[in-house]
Amino acid sequence: MLKQTLLQAIHAGALVIKENFDKQFTISNKEGINNLVTEVDLKSEQAIIQIIKQNFPQHFILSEEIGEVKQDSEYKWIIDPIDGTVNYANHIPICCVSIAIEKNGSMIFGAVYNPFMQELFFAEKNMGATLNEHKISVSEKSAVKSSCLVTGFPYTYLDSLNGPLQVFEKLIRKGIPVRRLGSAAIDLCWVAAGRFDGFYEHKLSAWDSAAGFLIVEEAGGKVTDLKGNYYNPYQPGIIATNGKIHEQLVNIVNGGNV
Repeated sequence: MLKQTLLQAIHAGALVIKENFDKQFTISNKEGINNLVTEVDLKSEQAIIQIIKQNFPQHFILSEEIGEVKQDSEYKWIIDPIDGTVNYANHIPICCVSIAIEKNGSMIFGAVYNPFMQELFFAEKNMGATLNEHKISVSEKSAVKSSCLVTGFPYTYLDSLNGPLQVFEKLIRKGIPVRRLGSAAIDLCWVAAGRFDGFYEHKLSAWDSAAGFLIVEEAGGKVTDLKGNYYNPYQPGIIATNGKIHEQLVNIVNGGNV
């Protein structure tokens, strides 16, 4: 029932964002420059939460736009109704719906759906990861120098030591391709599918990464915080890789040489 509701909810949210993609919609700004929210984010969120509440009215919900719907429950739904809102607002179809389910502090389900590419990534704890119901696994690259990486930049951050710009510059000056798609959930899923070998980002929220990090792990990858420690989606930094380049990338992000 959990899986069925999850899939029903993610398709409902995706239907909203696909139907409204080429229409006019209102756009407003949250904290920071170009930290956008559209009326479609809110409509997608509403469609998702309605389905969850119909089936599990007692479950805790954490969603990007409305925040917490607190309940005394061992289950928590973590929702991003549009991950990649800036892309969506500019009619760039690299965006998705991301939903994870946490039980007693452990992620047990994750789903990420880009309806424009018709790609549904899904993982269940200890059951592997799939793309459109076909099993996926991470890449086999063993060196950062031969890898294709992906990252993102926060809307607000200080020019701190080993910050996003410094790490990015260090990598690209060595000729390492580092892409920026604008959707952390898709970044993570593309690591899981072996399209990217590694992903790092300095500042994310739980709804950005909760589903994607489980999908990476279930595809055989490794996910940690920026220091290489246990990953908790409620702290900001993340490094996700195929596992083979993980220590190298952690070292580089923390000031080491490429």
